[in-house]
Amino acid sequence: MKNNDWKDRLNVVYSTDSSYNYEKEDDKEQTTQEPSKQNLRIQLDRKNRGGKVVTLITGFIGADNDLKELGKLLKSKCGVGGTAKDHEIIVQGDFKQKILELLKKEGYTKTKAIG
Repeated sequence: MKNNDWKDRLNVVYSTDSSYNYEKEDDKEQTTQEPSKQNLRIQLDRKNRGGKVVTLITGFIGADNDLKELGKLLKSKCGVGGTAKDHEIIVQGDFKQKILELLKKEGYTKTKAIG
């Protein structure tokens, strides 16, 4: 029973099947598509935000580091705060048009503003 360390199986339900072989998911980093192939959507959102407006950028496909880097660029160009996680970027305030222009300038040609 090599490679059968119990620490690798935390949060796994016990199985009585003798032929069961635990396989853990590979945490491979997703490769980032080039900007011209990204299909980003920009929209304003105020759900669960206490009435405050945020600009929401969704549809990013790629590594978390690249998402955070793009979020950092957008937040600094708009001069506001925000966050980048779970394949979306949240920028505080109504910057839909400015972010659309910034993304097009960065090479994200398939970007659309929704709403």
